[in-house]
Amino acid sequence: MKFTAVFEKVAEGYIAFVEELPGANTQGSTIEEARANLQEAVELVLEANRALAEEMMKGKKVIRENFPLRAA
Repeated sequence: MKFTAVFEKVAEGYIAFVEELPGANTQGSTIEEARANLQEAVELVLEANRALAEEMMKGKKVIRENFPLRAA
């Protein structure tokens, strides 16, 4: 699976987001900075989602396993 990063040129530099991952958005003075910031934003969103899921499952009998995505 591939994700799509979108960069929009604005007066202050660039805004960026990942189409398929709500909440993964950022900005940067240059496109390189926006790319680096977007990488961090994606990591933070995934970590936050994992923490929320772990909290919701606390005390419940669940099966957790790796879920690799097939390349598109």
